[in-house]
Amino acid sequence: MPRYAPHYVLLTLAAVISFLVNLGGVPLFDLDEGAFSEATREMFVRGDFISPFVNGVPRFDKPVLIHWLQAASMAIFGPTPFAFRLPSALAATGWVLLVYGFIARVLDRDTALRAALLVATALGIMVIGRAATADALLNLWLVAAMFGIYLYFLERRTRWILLTHAAMGLGFLTKGPIALLIPGAVALLFFALQRELPALWRAAFHPLGLVLLIAIPLPWYLLQYQAQGMAFIDGFFGTHNVERFSGPMEGHAGSLFYYLPVALLLALPYTTPLLRAVRELPERVKSPLGLYLWLWFGFVLVFFSLSGTKLPHYLNYGMTAALILAALALSALRSRTLALLPPVLFFAALAALPPLWPHITAMQRDEDVRALLSGAEGLFVPGFGIVFALLAFGGIALMLARRLSLTRALIGLGLAGNLALALWLVPSLAAIQQGPIAHAAELARNQAGPYVMWGLNTPSYSVHSGHVQERREPRPGDLVLTRTRKLAELPPHEVLMDERGYALVRLK
Repeated sequence: MPRYAPHYVLLTLAAVISFLVNLGGVPLFDLDEGAFSEATREMFVRGDFISPFVNGVPRFDKPVLIHWLQAASMAIFGPTPFAFRLPSALAATGWVLLVYGFIARVLDRDTALRAALLVATALGIMVIGRAATADALLNLWLVAAMFGIYLYFLERRTRWILLTHAAMGLGFLTKGPIALLIPGAVALLFFALQRELPALWRAAFHPLGLVLLIAIPLPWYLLQYQAQGMAFIDGFFGTHNVERFSGPMEGHAGSLFYYLPVALLLALPYTTPLLRAVRELPERVKSPLGLYLWLWFGFVLVFFSLSGTKLPHYLNYGMTAALILAALALSALRSRTLALLPPVLFFAALAALPPLWPHITAMQRDEDVRALLSGAEGLFVPGFGIVFALLAFGGIALMLARRLSLTRALIGLGLAGNLALALWLVPSLAAIQQGPIAHAAELARNQAGPYVMWGLNTPSYSVHSGHVQERREPRPGDLVLTRTRKLAELPPHEVLMDERGYALVRLK
């Protein structure tokens, strides 16, 4: 057996548990998974693989690459949740392997294994690696570009210039300007501090590199502009880039310190190693690698803290650097109790969810949210509380099991926790949040149209029902998905389903 074969076995196991187990076992979540997947499904409906549409309306939120990969998966596996999520799972797996390969090259393979396993099993990466959105794919290209920049700094080889430009081009085709902003800003800061700016200019303006950077995304942008005109420019670059930074969109606001607790949550179960890495910052930045990683994470943290729109997964663009730093800090941890306490508290909180559910429901002020949560305590997967209680007690036992190294204890708890999240937490959340929508879609699948979605926006319903929905006032004969509270506003109708705040009706 090759010397490092066990490393690849462990990485494969981590990727399977974190990104593939039960990947298609739950319906798509709204809003993002539903919107991305419906845009891909409608490419087949319309016969148009250039311009994404959702329920017949152009969608300018993101570029097209994730839709093409989802379309390829859908062509093989059909319009299923597994097919729409598979590109993200594969991208996240590639993301983990890039971490392993990079750290093995600049440090050593044992450190590389620790870093890659932390990335594979951290909560934030696990969640985004299972989502039918563009973020795991974007992170794959960001990580490739960021590693390429640092390897160019070390080795001055043209291949790292070309890798970086190609990765940024693919990122621009995945999510737009952010794929250039993060690598460009961090590289500028790092090379300036290293007094190597001439080398950076030579790399940034390398002719073949620029060809790759431009030639990869440009054809689609030109075709999309030809198809949609200035509406695309205003919608994508204006609304979904400039306005997203300058002000909150869709209610996603937050304070200047929003991302500090988010970082601790996304890093679970490695919250304490991350805090230890912060303590080591003054010493770590004395090395080029430490400085580069802190600039990477720090820029993402500061930039999105200043952004008007705040979403937790934005911080994942810098969490790779943070988790590598946490892996480097693992050996300095002395207190097993402090190291294992965050995941123990997290699992204990999850174990308490079912009995606390009626109280959580009663606290909700929004009528629609309260209706959705009412009576949902019976939808938790059997054994939910027991599984997470056992994980919490397992973490306490690991505090006392000093013969097992703290690194192995944390990674083992991370793997076990991700398995429980995939088999118990995610299905329970899906049943609670998406259950009524999935049920309505099942009923609507064989019903005649016209199909109308009124007073809500749940594109997963379109995916699972197989019907494009019109967003307009209902008319006689329509099959309408709406909120239960809006039924009194409808003309005479037959109720086909009324479940936890959602209703499917046929107007007479």
